[in-house]
Amino acid sequence: MSIRQGKTKVPAAEALPVLPFDKTIEVRDACLCLHVHRAARSLARRFDEALRPFDLTHGQFSLLVSLNRPEPPTIGSVATLLAMDRTTLTANLKPLERRGLVTISVDADDKRSRRLGITAAGRALLAKAYPVWRQGHVEAEFLIKHSSPDDLRAALRTLS
Repeated sequence: MSIRQGKTKVPAAEALPVLPFDKTIEVRDACLCLHVHRAARSLARRFDEALRPFDLTHGQFSLLVSLNRPEPPTIGSVATLLAMDRTTLTANLKPLERRGLVTISVDADDKRSRRLGITAAGRALLAKAYPVWRQGHVEAEFLIKHSSPDDLRAALRTLS
């Protein structure tokens, strides 16, 4: 028996294949992707909380650090470093630019390209925030002990 939904014929619920519950438990306990995502969200919350006194998120901190170079990098090189597309990077730069922490300028050698700079205020904020980030990083690293996939999953669960 099937049920008609719009123009698509959908099998009745009793005819659909069912994944046994033990497979749900297997995925819950063994899926590296799930554990990495959980740990990533947990780490993001930890660092967001630690950086809150500086009015920075962990992503903004990473972005400021990526600009802390002798020469202003291009948008493309920063996007690659942070594993972001250019549009997302540009959106993330805007609040930092409004706060006077970063600059976006036309590349003198290639007018189509943009260079990203960190301002004196951005450098000062980064210098204040770094020790807090470092302490959080030391604490997170202390929780991680891995030498096998099972140990890694356990370590990721510890972080989340």
